[in-house]
Parts: sequence; structure tokens; C-alpha cells
Amino acid sequence: MSISRQNLTLVIVTFKSQHIIDQCIQSIDRNLKIIIVENSKDKNFKNYLEKKYNNVSCILSNDNLGMGSGNNIGIKYAKSDYVLILNPDVLLFQDTINNLVDEGKQLRNFGIISSISDNKEFPNFSIKKKENINYENNFEVDSVDGYCMLINKKRIKSLFKEDVFFDEKIFMYLENDDLCKRVKEQNEKIYIVPTSKIKHLGARGVSNNFHIEVELSRNWHWSWSKFYFSKNFLSQIVSGLKALVEGLPKLVSSTIKFFFYYIILKKFKSKIYYNRALGLLNSMLNRSSWYRPKID
Repeated sequence: MSISRQNLTLVIVTFKSQHIIDQCIQSIDRNLKIIIVENSKDKNFKNYLEKKYNNVSCILSNDNLGMGSGNNIGIKYAKSDYVLILNPDVLLFQDTINNLVDEGKQLRNFGIISSISDNKEFPNFSIKKKENINYENNFEVDSVDGYCMLINKKRIKSLFKEDVFFDEKIFMYLENDDLCKRVKEQNEKIYIVPTSKIKHLGARGVSNNFHIEVELSRNWHWSWSKFYFSKNFLSQIVSGLKALVEGLPKLVSSTIKFFFYYIILKKFKSKIYYNRALGLLNSMLNRSSWYRPKID
């Protein structure tokens, strides 16, 4: 069955996103099915959403599982062959979905497609030869950002076991690059659709009330995920050496900066670099991405 509005489900993973989620949902056509995966046990949030929006189902994960794991839950519960992954701080335009679906019908054999960010200074895709892009037509890319990616679930399902599309070892950061890389390795296509635009508000998915804890968590997980991703796609020996060569200078630099800011009493700055060093060290030691922001 080809892509259509009836064969499409939107999946949005949330965590402390009450301040932004209404804006996101209200930018989406009320006739489209939406699954919210809330990374907590917040029943009030679930009841609020399902009472206010007839097209929304909210699943509580009961724990802060991260973006990849949350997306996997939503993909698993989606009955459609196509799933559009969105972040809660993304807004759609009036023709975003229609253009994405129409172009998807023309592309047919895609693994992943995505709308394009309306901010050209912050493109939501990665491609080796950017100078050759024709923004008038759909174009193939190496990867797309995780805040907007439409997955051809039925086509690429055979690449993954038990609907585990995203690597659940990754709590946050680069889970989208990891998925795209595995899809491309199976000779599946990833495209950007320039006629379908989105607005990413940027790092507003979690309430600013928790800014400090979120920043500490982001720095820890960025370091962890960078090292994990670097060593994941080459032979074990080569990838391990490459990751170490790239990671050790960053570990030393973060450690030095931690002590520097600690000495000059810049407490928050010192914590940032402490978490960067700690996240990287845990990844080097092959430990899980265990860190969680201390948010009630």
C-alpha cells in the first residue's frame, strides 16, 4: 500500500513538553493520527492530551527512556505503513504533509524522506556534495535530522528486529544518524522534499524551567554518543583506535576545562565540562548511557 494521509501516523516523543506540545499538535491537521510517547508516568499529561485532541493517543513509557526508545514504542504501536517522527518543538505549515505525501508517492521506493527546514542556515540533512544541490527538486542525502523523518516502515522493517528501528543503547543524540547509516548500508534511499517545509524552534522540547539539568544531560550524552557512533561502523579494532584517537584529546581538554572553571568558581561551566568528560569516559569504557537529568 502506497503512502497516503490514511496510511500515515505521526509519532512525537515528549518529556516535560507541556509548554510546547499544543503548539506542535495544533500545526497538524486534525484528521491525521498522532501517537505521543511521554517518557514518564504523567497520567495528567496523558489525560489532558487525549481529552483535548480526538486524533491523539498518548502512551506513557513510565520512565525516561530517551528519544530512540520512545520512537520505537510509537513505531511499534502505529498501525500504518508510514510513520513521521517529529520532535515536540517542530511546527508544520499548512501544506507540509500534503506535499510530503504527494512527493512520497512519486519516489515510491524510499527508506526515509523528510521535509526541509525553513531556516537555510541550519539545514536538517547531511550530504557530502552540498554545492550540487538543486533545491527545486527532491534530492538524495546521507542522513536527516531526527526532529523530522518519515520512515517507510513496511519497506525497511526487514532490516530491523522486532520493530527496534532506533538503537536503544543511545539515549539521545545521533540516534537518527545511526538509523540513517544502517538504512543506507542496505542500499535504501533517503530524500529531502524541498516543497515540504517545517519550522524547528530548536532545543525547546523540554521546558526551560529545567535548563540547568537539561544542559548537563545534553553535554554528557553528546560526548557518550559521539564516541559510541564513531566506533560503531568500522571493524572493531579500526573503529576502536579511530574513536580513541578522536576521543582522547577531547577527554583531556574537557578535564582541563573542568578544573579551570572549578578553580575560578564558575560552577555551572565546570559542571558542563565535568559531564562532557564523564560521558566520554563512560563511552570509552563501554558503559551504558546511564545518565539522566535530575528532574522530578
